[in-house]
Amino acid sequence: MPRLGINSKKYIKVGCLGPLSGKLKSWAAPGYHGSLLWAERVNADGGIKVGDRRYLVEIVPFDTEFSGERAIEGARKLVLEDGVKFLTMLGGNDFTRPVRDFINKHRILVTTLLPSDLSPDAPTLIAPSEVHPIYNVTGVDWLKRNHPHIKTAAMCAQDDAHGLPSIATYRAAFEAAGIELVAEHLFPVETTDFSGIVDKLLEPRPDLLCWDTAYEPFVHALTLEAYKRKFDGWLLSCTCDNYPELLAKTSNEFMERFVFQFPDFDDPLLNDPSVNFVDPNRFYDDFCTRFPGTWSAVSWEYASSLALWKSAVERARTFETMTVLAMMKVGGDGKHAFGDAIWWGRELFGIDNALVGKWPVVTIRDGHARIVEFGSVTAWWWKHSSLLIKHMRALNLMWDQREERLVKPA
Repeated sequence: MPRLGINSKKYIKVGCLGPLSGKLKSWAAPGYHGSLLWAERVNADGGIKVGDRRYLVEIVPFDTEFSGERAIEGARKLVLEDGVKFLTMLGGNDFTRPVRDFINKHRILVTTLLPSDLSPDAPTLIAPSEVHPIYNVTGVDWLKRNHPHIKTAAMCAQDDAHGLPSIATYRAAFEAAGIELVAEHLFPVETTDFSGIVDKLLEPRPDLLCWDTAYEPFVHALTLEAYKRKFDGWLLSCTCDNYPELLAKTSNEFMERFVFQFPDFDDPLLNDPSVNFVDPNRFYDDFCTRFPGTWSAVSWEYASSLALWKSAVERARTFETMTVLAMMKVGGDGKHAFGDAIWWGRELFGIDNALVGKWPVVTIRDGHARIVEFGSVTAWWWKHSSLLIKHMRALNLMWDQREERLVKPA
């Protein structure tokens, strides 16, 4: 009977460490909710099988409020008190030097949505679901090939760990595409009035306005300001969470010139056999039923990381961090949500801990977010790596330049 795993229920705990409240809630809370749905699916199917035993999954959250001090407090609680074996994070301001040192000391496998957090000094930190902001090059590349009349762009972003790496990436992508960046503006995260910013961006009459990786409230405010000024060019952003609200306040015609990087998971193209996310349409339907109106860019990402971890655990027949990590990376290949991928990043992050392959380019069609192409991040990198490294280094964002940022909590 023990060999059948039915002698008793055992649980394995997974931590979700991120800003579950405040301005950045939309980049963490939906990921936590997606993790809950994933765990329910797994548990309904018998849990995780490790050797002769099965383990049900329990997701344990901790709200960091996007504070470095709260992040290290949460890491200690989840690992030392709750005993989690795997930890998912948003990253960025949450990933401070104390957090890095803590996970290294306790050999915990941790995921980040920001591969700019990666470095050789954090060997158990991985980016298996999102390669922000590197995938943003695919949106620029698609626009240039399909709308060659675009010659100039103006860009803005908040001045923080999300905005700056994305600025560097868009600079490189625009340069590779032959699009001139005619205006650029960094604004404090406390900004609430965006009218003056949009006025300055529009002064050189750009063909394209880029919101970089701005947070949902910023994207909405900036887009509405552009609409008020009757901007008739293209809009580009990493995300466009809660776009139905923007459709209601603008128009279908205006929003159909908006390009971003995150589809809804009811997209028919996600049913392609090359996609490695199990039953994405049902996941989307279940999510929208359970958590209506909260689907965001990250709703599926934590679940995708958890699925990769589960697969590695079952093949390794253990929860031990280094063995599971080695099983994840065996052969240098992996199964990313959007297709086959490679473990990559040494030149940019000092370590091959980012799983990189194809990434969707998304526009609005008939009121819905729809994939227009799966762009290859690696193909762009092989052609233009020197440009990205140049712009990352110009902003002191390369892994060997970021020590000072990790010294003090944000």
